Order: sequence, then C-alpha cells, then structure tokens
Amino acid sequence: MITLTINGQDQQVDADPATPLLWVLRESLMLTGTKYACGAGQCGACTVHLDGVPIRSCSTPIARLAGKKITTIEALEHDTIGALLQAAWVQHDVPQCGYCQSGMLMSATALLKTNSQPNDTQIDAAMNGNLCRCGTYQRIRAAIKTTAGQLKQAGKT
Repeated sequence: MITLTINGQDQQVDADPATPLLWVLRESLMLTGTKYACGAGQCGACTVHLDGVPIRSCSTPIARLAGKKITTIEALEHDTIGALLQAAWVQHDVPQCGYCQSGMLMSATALLKTNSQPNDTQIDAAMNGNLCRCGTYQRIRAAIKTTAGQLKQAGKT
C-alpha cells in the first residue's frame, strides 16, 4: 500500500510500485481528466504537477511519489491561475478535439506560477513537449498572454 497526496488529499493506493501514476489516477482513483496518449512521456497529454513542477504521469512510477504533492487537472479550477487560464482557453477558442487540453493547462499553470509575465520564447520553452494535433499553438500562447495580463492588472506579478 502506497500513500499518495493527490489534490490535497491522501489516497491509499494498492498497486505495484512500478505502476505509472497515470494508471493509478485513471483506473484506481477515477480521475480521468489526465489523458493517455503516447505512453512514452513525449506528448504531454498526461501532464500533472509534482510539487508544482509539470511531469509526465504516464512514465512516472508511483514508487517515486510518496511524500510528494500531486496536482491534477481536476484541482485546477480551485487554483487562481488555473481558473484564469481555463477562462482564457475558452475566450481564445483553444479547445478543438480537447485531448491535449489538460496537459497544456497544467504546463501553462506551472509556467505562470514561476513566471507571471513570460515572453514568447519562455512560453514556447515551457510548453515544449506538449503536442496539439489540432495545431492551436497560437491560441494557446494568446490565452497564456491574456492570463498574464490579468495577473499583472490584479497586481499578482
């Protein structure tokens, strides 16, 4: 039995320590917002936060996660930056098929928590490895910039 702290709550997980976090989230805990796509940590659809840092849950074994804080897309609406980003995503019509969205939002939230006023190069670097098959990269950048503007206006920079 492994105890994981997910979205602020301790969860007892009875799984092989080598099990990827993604499968525990989706299959054991029914947190299905985190998506499976490539299974090799290369597309970013499965991105979650580990102690505030974006990681690929499809390639992270749960044995490495005891004592750490895991945040999934399900908790993002309760986060000021996450909620602002979600609204900007809708404003800029980012979602197309929607499959990459949870990973994109998790990476964008982590970026704005460490750099509330990123430039294009910094946005591109932070979002590198998050793939969007629909090609909405310009809209994603615009949504991040809109949120950064809101944070600046609110004095949260």
